[in-house]
Amino acid sequence: MVRTQIQLTEEQSEKLKAAAARRGISMAALIRQGIDALLSQHNEASLEEMYQRAAKAAGAYHSGTRDTASRHDDYLAEEFLR
Repeated sequence: MVRTQIQLTEEQSEKLKAAAARRGISMAALIRQGIDALLSQHNEASLEEMYQRAAKAAGAYHSGTRDTASRHDDYLAEEFLR
């Protein structure tokens, strides 16, 4: 293994410690698992695939309103409050 030093915020450190404790593993093991998950999900090929899928979806759906671009936050907030 290669020794690496990182800096975390207090909040990140506390959350990592708690998550590692819940799983019964060290913080280092949890960080390694997170890195493995990130790298396996987001390699260059999958990023390109995600961009292509997003480009295909853009404009494919119709909301029935004409102001979605300018009021998207309002519409999203309304959905969350339901």
